[in-house]
Amino acid sequence: MRHTPHFLLEDVAEVKRLIRENPWATLVSHTAAGLVASHYPVVLEDGPAGEISIVSHVGRPDEVAHELGAGEVLVIIQGPHGYVSPSWYPEGDLVPTWNHVTAHLWGTPEILSAEENYAVLEALVDLFEQRMPRPRSLRMDEDQSRRIATGTVGLRLRVTRFDARAKLSQNKPADVVARIIEELETDRPYANAALAGEMRRFHGG
Repeated sequence: MRHTPHFLLEDVAEVKRLIRENPWATLVSHTAAGLVASHYPVVLEDGPAGEISIVSHVGRPDEVAHELGAGEVLVIIQGPHGYVSPSWYPEGDLVPTWNHVTAHLWGTPEILSAEENYAVLEALVDLFEQRMPRPRSLRMDEDQSRRIATGTVGLRLRVTRFDARAKLSQNKPADVVARIIEELETDRPYANAALAGEMRRFHGG
């Protein structure tokens, strides 16, 4: 990411929150054939406060395309983001921007056993189904679920380093930040309730 020290997000707890609330990730590998990218949901594992570990799966043959386990991969987590119009600034300020919360995570994937992979898939379904009025579960038909699971490969990524940014108009005066949040919460062009919520949280409002 662009070197922007004033937007650095260094709190591990905040990076974990970002992963938990935005589990659709981009997986990037540098392979013998070149760069390979895929998109999969991830689950944040419980663990020590200062460590980040995620589990996921890929559909076969992505594990071959990514050469998983052979080297370091990059996982990109994208939180709320959106356009900020200069029309929300004082007169004379004409440069727009794009606010965002993003984390880049690096590590070498550990390939899971078939049983571990099935447990990850089961946890993944349960995580997203818990909001539904009548949640479905892989346990409802374990035989069929296990057959389908053979088409996937599970992985664990213990994050060895990360680079995260929360670019949320920290470089603007408080009254301008408030105006941006107000505009994001309207039904006008570029409204973005999720980004407004992230800004309110960050700026304490």
